[in-house]
Amino acid sequence: MADSQKTIEQLSALAQDTRFAVFKVLMQAGKDGLPAGEIAKILSVAPNTLSSHLAIITRANLATVTRDGRSLIYKAQLEGVKDLLSALVDDCCNGHPEICIELSDLTSKRC
Repeated sequence: MADSQKTIEQLSALAQDTRFAVFKVLMQAGKDGLPAGEIAKILSVAPNTLSSHLAIITRANLATVTRDGRSLIYKAQLEGVKDLLSALVDDCCNGHPEICIELSDLTSKRC
């Protein structure tokens, strides 16, 4: 049940326009991540509004945050993304994993 709750929290974090856009920006930013201020500029979102969205994404284990001087740097949490994708497809295909090969091919090509 704990795994299901974690997956629901992650899906809920992404089920809002701004948070989904933030997540996509973080995924595109790669391993270096981006300062919160830069994310706000890219998405034209007020910093105080962005802060709450980033907190939700971070609590859902889809992003990490580190301090660099006065800046907060956010990065996509790839292990959390992997957990989410696994939760969505692990029980796939009712004992016929060959049906789901295309899903694993798709995710491995893009990551």
